[in-house]
Amino acid sequence: MLVKSHCSGNRVTGLVVGENNVRRYFPRKVKAINLKLDHLMIECGLAARFWDGEPEIHDPRLCLWLESKQSRESNCRASVPFSMTPTGDGAFSLGFAEPKRPIRQRAIDAGIQNLKFELEKMKAGAAA
Repeated sequence: MLVKSHCSGNRVTGLVVGENNVRRYFPRKVKAINLKLDHLMIECGLAARFWDGEPEIHDPRLCLWLESKQSRESNCRASVPFSMTPTGDGAFSLGFAEPKRPIRQRAIDAGIQNLKFELEKMKAGAAA
């Protein structure tokens, strides 16, 4: 799922998960989640308002990590997108979101992959 950092002034104040992601990935009974940040694993509590219109995670350690990942040029003027991947029950891995590639480039990449696959099939058939 795509999430983004939330800034106030020149500080990162949290991680915006989004209401659709909250409904899809976070049961109401969950009071905390585990986040893997590079080599760190932290537990972040979820406030009651997380499910009631404020889908943000606020944790000082998370904010420091997010700030370290923000580019110095952005100076926290814009939110940075991150990828939050479920890794187990109540556990997620957080990393940079891959930038979107143009549709044409994705089509070219897919075509190359198909050609490689067909070539491998031909080689396997010739070897048999």
